[in-house]
Amino acid sequence: MKNLGQTANIVGFSNNKLPIVSLESLQSFLTDDMHAVDQVIRKSLYSDVVLIRQVSEYIINSGGKRLRPALVLLAAGCFDYQGRAHHELAAVVEFIHTATLLHDDVVDESELRRGRETANALFGNATSVLVGDFLYSRAFQMMVAVDNMEVMRILSDATNTIAEGEVLQLLNCHDPDIDEENYLRVIRYKTAKLFEAAGRLGAVISGGTEAEKDALARYGMHLGTAFQLVDDVLDYSGDFLKTGKNIGDDLAEGKPTLPLLYAMKHGTAEQAASIRKAIKHGGLTEFQSVLAAIKDTRALQYTREAAKREAETANAAISCLPDSNSKSALLQLAAFAVDRSF
Repeated sequence: MKNLGQTANIVGFSNNKLPIVSLESLQSFLTDDMHAVDQVIRKSLYSDVVLIRQVSEYIINSGGKRLRPALVLLAAGCFDYQGRAHHELAAVVEFIHTATLLHDDVVDESELRRGRETANALFGNATSVLVGDFLYSRAFQMMVAVDNMEVMRILSDATNTIAEGEVLQLLNCHDPDIDEENYLRVIRYKTAKLFEAAGRLGAVISGGTEAEKDALARYGMHLGTAFQLVDDVLDYSGDFLKTGKNIGDDLAEGKPTLPLLYAMKHGTAEQAASIRKAIKHGGLTEFQSVLAAIKDTRALQYTREAAKREAETANAAISCLPDSNSKSALLQLAAFAVDRSF
């Protein structure tokens, strides 16, 4: 890892504000480790079946932020870990995440991700599902090779919870009566669980104490929740050129995200009825009225504030760790999760 320079001095909040940071600075800090992870990914993607290689490489190279593998690396860096298992596990986490994306896009019938055609749009649904299965099974082969029972337990539990989250989200689609608590439960299962696992893994392979493992797991869970909440904000305010997705995609799929739940609760009866109709039937026929309701109720500000609170809780969770460049980078990663526009 490179030195963060002056940014390494950021070890907490100033005037109750999260530090401002760019993704580029975090990526620069992890350049060497991420290069090693990329090498593991390319080696592990190999299959005698050409189509598997084509689809896997298409998805892996589609411009993701690599936040989950970065979390494994930074968590290990908090203990000055000197081995190589963190590179393997960072790749495992990325494979699991990529497999969920392949399956998600099939379920959601998505055609675009990160500004590119989804794998299912390009190669077909059957291919996407089966290549997702390949990535899951390859990830488990790799985690077994690390030869650590705790690692296997963490990742097997995480993948099971993620699958439960996927089913919960499917059940909640087109249901305008879901409450905020159940909505957050889906986030904890579907998105935050892999962040949680990534943080814990870095501490496990570095020989951290149980308290340190728990601290980094809590950090990851709250970071992942903040990240998803901001994704929900960007679905109604993002720039396609930055996010790679069209505004209103979640609404078109009938997903009752937090901005909608808040706007229904705090808007007029007419606005609530319009949002309920949009969630029940999907599509974008009610989009303009829904967007107006979101604006009138300041639902996006409410959701981003909720994300900020999650990020602050994440950073508070690792206050027990000694100061280091990696800890500073984790604090900045939480800031990026909230402040980002893509």
